[in-house]
Amino acid sequence: MHNLTISPIRAFSDNYIWLIVKGNQGFVVDPGEAPPVMEALQDLGVQLTGILVTHHHFDHTGAVADLQQATGCCVWGPQSSPAGPFEHTLCEGDMVSVLGERFTVFEVPGHTVDHIAYYSADEEALFCGDTLFVGGCGRVFEGTPPQMRASLEKLSRLPAATRVFCAHEYTLANLHFATLVEPDNVDLQEFLVVCEQQRAVDQPTVPSRIGAELRYNPFLRWDSPSIRQTLQDQGRLSEDTPDGVFAAVREWKNTA
Repeated sequence: MHNLTISPIRAFSDNYIWLIVKGNQGFVVDPGEAPPVMEALQDLGVQLTGILVTHHHFDHTGAVADLQQATGCCVWGPQSSPAGPFEHTLCEGDMVSVLGERFTVFEVPGHTVDHIAYYSADEEALFCGDTLFVGGCGRVFEGTPPQMRASLEKLSRLPAATRVFCAHEYTLANLHFATLVEPDNVDLQEFLVVCEQQRAVDQPTVPSRIGAELRYNPFLRWDSPSIRQTLQDQGRLSEDTPDGVFAAVREWKNTA
């Protein structure tokens, strides 16, 4: 049984700001816009006591200063971040108490160098920003493909029931691309139908779970013979290693 209630606040065109609530207190994760957060807090009668930041991009940090000024909340974020310095800086292995629940910090560079994720075993919850998406992963802007794959591998080792609270609704585009990479994946085909039905009625496809991602997310399936064969058939695989497979799939997605 989970002690925290986690719900999405929509921002911009496809961002999710995650609202974590227990009683009348709340945290938000990666607030890019202040108005939708303030509206949600008012509607629920919740006091904002903390902000968690995964990385420095503006659509994840743009509202931090305004929310802190309006509420007096505390802010946790990665050390040596261009968006910092934060009130509380974090690195690999640090612990954060979120409304009485312990979250472990993972460093997951790749999308950005400063990227971190927050994980609670008791809550079966992972806040992974733009590292892992439903059916996809973030672009490699500042790190390297091997760094990104190592970060994704770290997250993939979490328990299968772990809920993946990523920061964007990119699922349909990700899954349609995944069908090009692994066209014979039945789990992927069935999940795509479910997600298309959810989006048709404007329902979020997030969160997913780690166990499910391992079955259909091509960016976690660098050991899949089917994916490797597809890459070889198309002349995209220059290095038949896990890093090589990941880099080839990531480059394909960049230009798809």
